[in-house]
Amino acid sequence: MPASSLTAFSAQQPDLTTLTVYLVLVFALMAALLLLTGLLGEKKGSVVKLAPYESGMDPSGNARFPYPAPFYLVAIFFLIFDVEAAYIFSWAIAFAQLGWAGWLGITFFIFVLLISLLYLWKKRGLEWAMAKQPQ
Repeated sequence: MPASSLTAFSAQQPDLTTLTVYLVLVFALMAALLLLTGLLGEKKGSVVKLAPYESGMDPSGNARFPYPAPFYLVAIFFLIFDVEAAYIFSWAIAFAQLGWAGWLGITFFIFVLLISLLYLWKKRGLEWAMAKQPQ
């Protein structure tokens, strides 16, 4: 074989052809495994197998109960401050290249976060205890 045809599929010089061959092989293997599982797998259904599993206990009540609003607030706060931590970390890594423009950008970003944190504090969004119901 000529040397040029050997370098076409070289691991040191990947191109779209090798990626395409890899993806076709992966999807073919997935399809084959799913097909074999469906054809060769057991299909014995019973009342016990079709019941929802709940740690070995019989299910009781409805599984679709409403979550309290503080649950969603805590989840949103976590997402906001998690993204903020990733943004500040990436800024810290590129600190030398960003210069004063980057410093001003991160300062504005932290200022906006501080204002939002003060707003949350004022609205009592950071309190973990459930509010007492008036009697």
